Amino acid sequence: MYDREINGKEFTFGVSGKLIRNVLVMYDRQTESLWSQLLGESVKGELIGTKLDFVPSVMMTWAEWKERHPDTQALDKGGRRGGRDTYDSYYASASAGVIGETRQDDRLYTKEFVVGVELDDAVKAYPFSALDTAGGVINDTVNGRALLIAFDPDSTASVTYDRTVGGQTLTFTATDDPLILLDAETGSTWDALSGIATDGPLTGEQLQRLKSTRSFWFGWKDIHPATLLYELE
Repeated sequence: MYDREINGKEFTFGVSGKLIRNVLVMYDRQTESLWSQLLGESVKGELIGTKLDFVPSVMMTWAEWKERHPDTQALDKGGRRGGRDTYDSYYASASAGVIGETRQDDRLYTKEFVVGVELDDAVKAYPFSALDTAGGVINDTVNGRALLIAFDPDSTASVTYDRTVGGQTLTFTATDDPLILLDAETGSTWDALSGIATDGPLTGEQLQRLKSTRSFWFGWKDIHPATLLYELE
């Protein structure tokens, strides 16, 4: 999710119908520049090189969202096209999107889902399978930045945080509830999806969200050929 205000001006976006390495390409109606959905950056046109500001968001089940936000409003644009069978067959196949892979990288299955993280000049992919095996919590360090990847195996909701609070780097573990985390340094408990400490010495503190995205492996590694890959020890 991105902020669509650029240099103080509000822009509106649409789907161009184009793909770059199997990743959706948007266009803005004001300049007709083209934008990579995954990069959040204009790749052609008047605004080439311009980057949209990242807005934290999380993909979760409708049931989980309603429980957390009972008064929410929902945008309903009608049913999806193609039907259940079309979608099921697409996810079940090993094909790499519409136009195939740009480059081979067999470190993961073609359609493995990953949480992709971008930090300055470094990018890293965290496979759903590794997150599931790790109990939904991975403490990692990328480019000197201490990261927390939190993952709910049931809903596959995922979020990425900087795990340093007040100059102290925290180490997180999962509890019986995958959406409740515990830090080893202070014994505080944290809500995984909001990053807010709900009990203990750090109650009320909030972890800083970092940009991450959910992607198929084939899409992520084609856009980011130098990507690092998290592997369980």
